[in-house]
Amino acid sequence: MIKHHLKILAIPVLLFIFTGCKDKKSNTNTTADTEVTISVKKENFLSGGLVEPISIVSRELSDGSTADCYKIVVTSTPTDHEMGPWCPGNISDDASAGGIWLEDGKVYDVDGEFVKNLSTFYDDDTWMMYNSETGEITKTSSKQECEDAANPNVGEEYENFCVECLPSYIGDITHTYYIPVTPKKAAKPYAFSNGPGGGPPPGGRPDDGHERPGPPPNGGPEGHGGPNGNSTMPSNRGLAFNGVIFNAPAPVDAILGAYTLAPFDDAGGHINLNEGYHYHAATGVSKKIEQSDNHAAMIGYAFDGYGIFGNTDAEGKAYTDLDDSRGHYDEIRGYHYHVDNAGNNNFIDGLRGEYAL
Repeated sequence: MIKHHLKILAIPVLLFIFTGCKDKKSNTNTTADTEVTISVKKENFLSGGLVEPISIVSRELSDGSTADCYKIVVTSTPTDHEMGPWCPGNISDDASAGGIWLEDGKVYDVDGEFVKNLSTFYDDDTWMMYNSETGEITKTSSKQECEDAANPNVGEEYENFCVECLPSYIGDITHTYYIPVTPKKAAKPYAFSNGPGGGPPPGGRPDDGHERPGPPPNGGPEGHGGPNGNSTMPSNRGLAFNGVIFNAPAPVDAILGAYTLAPFDDAGGHINLNEGYHYHAATGVSKKIEQSDNHAAMIGYAFDGYGIFGNTDAEGKAYTDLDDSRGHYDEIRGYHYHVDNAGNNNFIDGLRGEYAL
C-alpha cells in the first residue's frame, strides 16, 4: 500500500521537473538580436595601416558604463589599394584618368566626357570646367589651392574647378579610435544626421600624444555632420579593415553649389587636409572578408563594434529586411550592418550599440 502511494506521488514530481526544464529553456529564447553577439576580431585589421599594435583599454561608453575597448591607431592610408586618381587632365581622357561621382543613387565615371558634359548633366550652362581650345580641365594644382577650394566658403575664383587634394599634401597623419571589444546593444538606436554638427571624433576623443588627433568636433571642413540632439555621437560611421574611416556623407550640395567638383577615387575615397584620406562610399575595393553562405562580404566595423558588410549578397541582391540603422540579425554574424548603395553617398544610418566616448 505504501509502495503504491509513492508511485502515485512520483508522477506529479516528474511532471514538475519536466515543466521546469521547459520553462528554463524558453527563458533563454530572448529576442534574436541578443542571442548571438560577435566580438570584434582585431586580426581582421591590416597591420600595414596601424601605427602601433592594437591594444585593449577601458573606456566610458555612451550609456555611462565602462567596457574594454580596442585602441586602434591608424595612418588613414590604405595599404591594400592605391589612392586616386580623382580629376582627369583633359576632356579626351578615359575613365582610368579620373575617379567617380555619386549622384541620385548612381555611380558615374569622372572621365573627360563627364567633365565636358557637366552643363548638360546638371542642366546649367554655368558649368564650364575646361579650356574650349585645348580641352585641358581646370583643377587644383597645389596644397594651397586644395585648401582654398575645399573650404565651405570657397571664393568665386575657384568656380568651375575640379578639386583634387593629393596624398603628398597631408604628410604624416595619425588618428586614434576606440571600438568596444564586445558590442553592447543600446536601449534605443542612435540615429545619424547628415547635417552640420556632431560631437568629438568617432570612437572617442583622441589621445594627446599623436601628431594629428583626428577630425575636429564638427567633422572637418567638409561639414560632415553628427546626430540631432546628441552632442557626443560620432560623426563618422566606422573603420575599414585597412584603417580608413567610413565617413559621414560628403556635402555634395555645397560642393556643387560652388560650381566645383570633388570626385572620389574608384575606392570611394578622397582627401581633405584635416582628415587625410577617407571613404564616402563602399565600392568593393578595400579589404573584404568573403562569407561561405552567399552572404555579403564583411568590410569593417562600426564604432559600436558591430560588423559592417557589403550592400548585396553574392548574387547581387540587396537586403530588404534592414532596420532604421541599416542593420539586421542572423545566427552566424549576430547583429550587423549592410552599407547603403554606393551611389547614395552613405554607409549606415545609425548605431544600434553603445559607442566609446
